[in-house]
Amino acid sequence: MKRLIALILVLLTAAVAVACRNNNIIDPDVTDQPEERTEYAVKDAALLEGRPTNGNSRVFYEIFVGSFSDSDGDGVGDLRGIINRMDYLNDGDPASGLSLGVEGLWLSPIFRSSSYHKYDVNDYYAIDGNFGTEEDLKELIGICHQRNVYVILDLPINHTGRGNQWFKDFCEAHRNNDTSSEYYDLYSWYDASVESAPAGRAFSQISGTQHYFECNFSGDMPELNFDCELAKKLVFDVAKYYIDLGVDGFRFDAVKYVFFGDHQKSVEFWTEYMNKLRELKPDLYAVGEVWDNDGITDEYYPALNCFDFAVSQSGGLIAETAKKGDVNRYTAYVKAYLERVQAMREGATIVPFVSNHDMDRAAGFLPVASFSMQMAANLYILGPGSPFIYYGEELGMRGSRGGANTDANRRLAMLWGDGDKVRDPSGATYGSSTQIDTTAMDQLLDENSLYTYYKMLIMIRKANPEIAEGSYTPIKLSDTKVGGFIATLGSSSVLVIHNTTGQTQTIDLSLIPGINVEAIRAVIGKEDASLDGNILTIGSQTSVVLK
Repeated sequence: MKRLIALILVLLTAAVAVACRNNNIIDPDVTDQPEERTEYAVKDAALLEGRPTNGNSRVFYEIFVGSFSDSDGDGVGDLRGIINRMDYLNDGDPASGLSLGVEGLWLSPIFRSSSYHKYDVNDYYAIDGNFGTEEDLKELIGICHQRNVYVILDLPINHTGRGNQWFKDFCEAHRNNDTSSEYYDLYSWYDASVESAPAGRAFSQISGTQHYFECNFSGDMPELNFDCELAKKLVFDVAKYYIDLGVDGFRFDAVKYVFFGDHQKSVEFWTEYMNKLRELKPDLYAVGEVWDNDGITDEYYPALNCFDFAVSQSGGLIAETAKKGDVNRYTAYVKAYLERVQAMREGATIVPFVSNHDMDRAAGFLPVASFSMQMAANLYILGPGSPFIYYGEELGMRGSRGGANTDANRRLAMLWGDGDKVRDPSGATYGSSTQIDTTAMDQLLDENSLYTYYKMLIMIRKANPEIAEGSYTPIKLSDTKVGGFIATLGSSSVLVIHNTTGQTQTIDLSLIPGINVEAIRAVIGKEDASLDGNILTIGSQTSVVLK
């Protein structure tokens, strides 16, 4: 960690006042301090260049809106809270070192809903009052675009809420037996008087009838019928509305469930839907939740990029590799995955992550003290595709379902440490004694904090665009778990090497065919690294980027 600071930042502590102001997390009285910008000493001047990142290669930050930052003191996170924290997330200067530097925001559903999580949408055209207004959303998008940050909305269209007017009209049509109503087949349903419920699916009765609507996630989440042309039109119109408003794309929820148990029909829907959306916005950023193995996920890639669940969670390949696993196995997987999806659709890429709002937080299974968390971040952020960070992950926040078996424990209030009144969501039972004892305020000013580590990691990725956007060629080092890859973009190449082992390793780079190493570009990890001719010495739980 000391080497990280030596290579990238030597005057962080001198920037305390600026950092406090720019991250909006300390007493507002500091805002009247004079404008100044601290200079940073770096290993290679190119680390300060900064450049826009290709849309499909951006580092995204997932925000569970109601738990992130509260602007009005009601205890609920909101859009204005995100606006107030933009300097923490991205201050618009890739070289400043004063913000986390994420390049995209994924906002959990913000539409009017009866629940805290908002995945049961009652009105897609209204921002939930707890989160703010459409004007707040427009302002957030404007600020993000000024700073070259994407905004994508979580758009759950597999199901709606029971309070949605679409569903009310559907139920009314069934109670009146009005088969001529355009809403009659808007949701998936069956008639219990003439048939049995389809096997393996959940249904709930429409009161006053013998008809039952499909609701596999919850009785409060009726499922749309995408054999119905009106359903297709309605969800297209919703997406178009927010594209016209300025969003850069969407995270689509429950992608494989639009035709429950029928992947072929689901893929056909998404292919048609995405083609229409890309006609509106050719550079639309889209990622789908297909929570399944790669064999199933692959079926959806001709339509849209999908999260890589195989590398996530405690049993995923990232965690396994970070905890002294074999890097060569990981890079071979990434190479095979990339080749597979890129052959399916132009512009396709991988979307790696370690945890999200539906999973136990990563710090619970990747201990920060043992550098497992840091090494996991190295593996997927210093790599191809579009990595996603879950809010608070950069602080090492903890949270798990536990015995209470509630997802609210995975969506706890962000730990700002500056008096932000945002509270844990309803139903959360996670004990404060098991949470970390530091906050964003603490870590922002600590050169050895996990926050600083993530910030430096993203800076390194941006300063070496070959990593995110270049070709990917794994290297194979014999008789060791140390591994990495060569990334080439145009005429420029870098070599990334990860040492996940518990001891220092010495690597003869002359044994790697086709490379001529000039210099170390960056080192990030637990220990040091040095280059003597072709001999690389790299410390344990450490990664190095070489030109």
